[in-house]
Amino acid sequence: MVIIDLVKWSPQGSKTIYAHRFHETNLSTYTQLIVQESQEAVLFSKGQIVGKFGPGKHTLNTENLPILRSLFGIPFGGKNPFTAEVWFVNKTTPYNIDWETDSMSIHDPDYNTQLPLVSKGRYGLKISDAEKFLIKIVGTKSEFTQDDLTDQFYGEFSTRTKSTIVQFMLKHRIGFKSVSAFLADLSDYLKGTMSSFWENLGLNLTQFNITSIDIDDKTETGRKVKEAIAQQSTMSITGHTWQQEQMFNTANNAVDSFGNSSGGLIGGLMAINMMGGMGGGGAVGSGMMNPQYNQPAFAGNNQGENGQVPQQEQQVKMVYCSNCAKKFPNTTRFCPHCGDPYNPCPKCGTDNDQNAKRCISCGTSLQAEGGSCPHCNAPLTAGSTFCGSCGKQVQSSDTCSRCGTALPPSVKFCPKCGNKRSTI
Repeated sequence: MVIIDLVKWSPQGSKTIYAHRFHETNLSTYTQLIVQESQEAVLFSKGQIVGKFGPGKHTLNTENLPILRSLFGIPFGGKNPFTAEVWFVNKTTPYNIDWETDSMSIHDPDYNTQLPLVSKGRYGLKISDAEKFLIKIVGTKSEFTQDDLTDQFYGEFSTRTKSTIVQFMLKHRIGFKSVSAFLADLSDYLKGTMSSFWENLGLNLTQFNITSIDIDDKTETGRKVKEAIAQQSTMSITGHTWQQEQMFNTANNAVDSFGNSSGGLIGGLMAINMMGGMGGGGAVGSGMMNPQYNQPAFAGNNQGENGQVPQQEQQVKMVYCSNCAKKFPNTTRFCPHCGDPYNPCPKCGTDNDQNAKRCISCGTSLQAEGGSCPHCNAPLTAGSTFCGSCGKQVQSSDTCSRCGTALPPSVKFCPKCGNKRSTI
């Protein structure tokens, strides 16, 4: 039996090794043990720890290891052999352990839907209790590396990480659009949550960082969500809606098929008709780009004197309320959502504020030369005695006895000089 006189370990290569077992177990009380800086040596014999040594040069005699006398009956002095496993524990702090999670589903407040998210980052671990680390983690291995650590605890680590991230985002109502601004806070929160897990294994979590939280594009659902978000961003920049984009695509396809056998004349007519519904006015018409304007009408026998379709034959369309911005049909006199009176532009039908002087959409003047009815606020023709909308009298033959101003039928005092009306 060969007795080992010198025991030491010098890590080789770039691989991170947390613990290494010396290849020989035949030692003696003359054996020299060399422990380098950032290392700790632990000796096991007959299933129990017989000694722990820090950096320096040590002799494995009964003075340093008094338990040898009870285990092997070794007396003082002399070169007495014994068997023991020597473990070297690396106590440096690696900061290069990469981690990532698989897909986690969360209800996102920004998009009001379920989003599949993935996260990744980096953390660092340092062995704080070599004895606990060797007993609970290493077991019968001869070497324990960083890869062994991440593989062994991937399942529990991933579950804890995903659960903590989802809880933090839901608690603070953090959406996908703004989650990058909270990566530092989320990293600190996760470090505090995960520290107790590693401490129980003899490790100290020195650093924990989340580098990104993103849409999981490895699944079909994730790819569709990512495409939809990108499309929404594009439309937000260009200022058009999804419906308009679909109309553009359909019109382009019709134009492409205009000259071939698959589309022919029908495709061309479809393109012209669609483009006529996307313009903002003029010869192209108005419709899709200005959805609350009147739809274009074809000339025919039903037109009025100015080429306008009679009111009773106009198509019912939706307009936006000038007060609450919600849609309602142009056949109603009041908004069904907020009760605000419908004050349509005589040209395009857009609802305007009751005090507006010009239409907010087309600029048409809303103030008639004759003013407005004091009863229903409808525009009056100059010189009108009765309102054409509600039928009530708006002018009378009475004049002020002081200044001669014409008095409306409902007033008791002259609106110009304040003189009391003689007769009501």
